[in-house]
Amino acid sequence: MTLSEEVLLAAYFGCMTLLGIYGLHRLFLVVLYLRSRKDKSRYASEGRPLPPLTVQIPLFNERYVAGRIIDAACALDYPRDRLEIQILDDSTDDTAELCRRKVQEYSSQGFHIRHLYRESRAGFKAGALEEGLRVASGEFVAIFDADFLPPADFARSILPYFADPGVGMVQARWGHLNRGYSALTRVQSIFLDGHFVIEQAARCDSGRFFNFNGTAGIWRRSCIESSGGWQHDTLTEDLDLSYRAQMAGWRFLFLPDVVAPAELPVEMNAFKSQQHRWAKGSIQTGLKLLPSILRGPLPARIKTEAVFHLTSNVAYLLMVAASLLYFPVMRVRERMEWHQLMSLDFPILLFGSGSVLAFYLLSQKEHRSRWGATLWDLPCLMSVGMGLCVNNSQAVLEALWGRRTEFVRTPKPDVKGAAAASACKDYRGRLSPLALLELGAALYFVFVLVYAMRKGIYVSLPFVLLFLSGYLYSSIRSLGEAVLSRR
Repeated sequence: MTLSEEVLLAAYFGCMTLLGIYGLHRLFLVVLYLRSRKDKSRYASEGRPLPPLTVQIPLFNERYVAGRIIDAACALDYPRDRLEIQILDDSTDDTAELCRRKVQEYSSQGFHIRHLYRESRAGFKAGALEEGLRVASGEFVAIFDADFLPPADFARSILPYFADPGVGMVQARWGHLNRGYSALTRVQSIFLDGHFVIEQAARCDSGRFFNFNGTAGIWRRSCIESSGGWQHDTLTEDLDLSYRAQMAGWRFLFLPDVVAPAELPVEMNAFKSQQHRWAKGSIQTGLKLLPSILRGPLPARIKTEAVFHLTSNVAYLLMVAASLLYFPVMRVRERMEWHQLMSLDFPILLFGSGSVLAFYLLSQKEHRSRWGATLWDLPCLMSVGMGLCVNNSQAVLEALWGRRTEFVRTPKPDVKGAAAASACKDYRGRLSPLALLELGAALYFVFVLVYAMRKGIYVSLPFVLLFLSGYLYSSIRSLGEAVLSRR
């Protein structure tokens, strides 16, 4: 074996080993979740007077859902003399006029509701929340994105947990209004259930840091202010403030039994823009805060989990690198026996893919009565996850290079059927040129698949098919949606 071949194999197996470590971390979270489940009722204290509460609703061009979330906020079961509602509106379309009419309607009914309109999007969502907080009257602040529909008892269910003065934020679990709309929305619901049911619960119950998810939670106002307030030097202002608050000594709680349903993106391009923002923002937050976390006096378990949490999207870069190296590595390994190949590939496949399947299956089993139906969505889940590689790798590289980009909102069309989705073409997600790269990667793996079949390298087929299906699904859906929107 030549030196160049040895370097090639070392690079490939280095990528796969790191991916296996991230896979093992998922299994660790599963074990942590099963071992650490705690009853949080000790934090709650019933019968306390309801404190002044401010509800903040940040909006940007949300004509299809703005009225719906304003109605839901005004329907909260909370004394009107202690409830303030802020519509934080940065819209550049007719959403602003719709909000004005809604605010006038509810103001005439005695609600303390304000329409705070900004002509500039300075700081994007973080800037809007920051400006709203300056004039807010509440001791506590509930935040809802425009696509959420909080239940009427949302505030009454959460506020008792602030009886402990050390609790700074309480996060509810996200539900899904349109889970069954398509295969894509079903897959997204599984992704999010894994995050909330396993990740958030495991980190919270084991005393590790976890994050506010930008919506469907309530903050103690003094926690926000004492932790440095909302800052907009990352695209994930929620993750950034969450870590700063917990580094300052505040405690967070996650309540899996309090659920606020929301609408999932129905288009691949919208979904990818959302994932791009989350991936880039998490790396930006890691670059900003990990040095202080690692130098600080925090326990090793908190530091270790913070590293995995804030760098997890680096795995997408590793997957892109592994996919590009796959064919030349296959050529080098043609001379190896099948049992040698299996001894290298099987552990990686087990830790990488097996951990993902166990992670998401458990999340479905924990809170869905018919969780077995999830098995039919697992192939699509794996494909969508692989299909995000190029999109999220670009996000990671932009963060590492320090490239600043705007906060791209996720279109929310208030989907009630196919007709409603197609009617919202003015809110469609942006088509990224990366879709063509994904299509090129899919064609590359068609070639690799044919080559492997002709050479009888059948042990490689699971990897090849995983990459092929992911890149093909992502590129075809993205390009197809763009063509349909033009028509």
